[in-house]
Amino acid sequence: MAGPDDTAPTADAGRPASDIVCASCGATPDGAEALSLARITWARGVENGRDTWTCEQCSRRFLRSIEGKLDSSWW
Repeated sequence: MAGPDDTAPTADAGRPASDIVCASCGATPDGAEALSLARITWARGVENGRDTWTCEQCSRRFLRSIEGKLDSSWW
């Protein structure tokens, strides 16, 4: 049984703000408060083993395209 010390940190724990860049438009969070908010409101994905981020505006703009790429088992 795993104990509390056996948990792994999240994939983006401790990374600088410069590592969070929107893959669509290139936007970056500006400052510590914006970075904290981006970790909650931006969409994070993994492509080829690498984290990718999509800002709120691009996520909304491309929602139908994102949904269209999901397997039918999601629906």
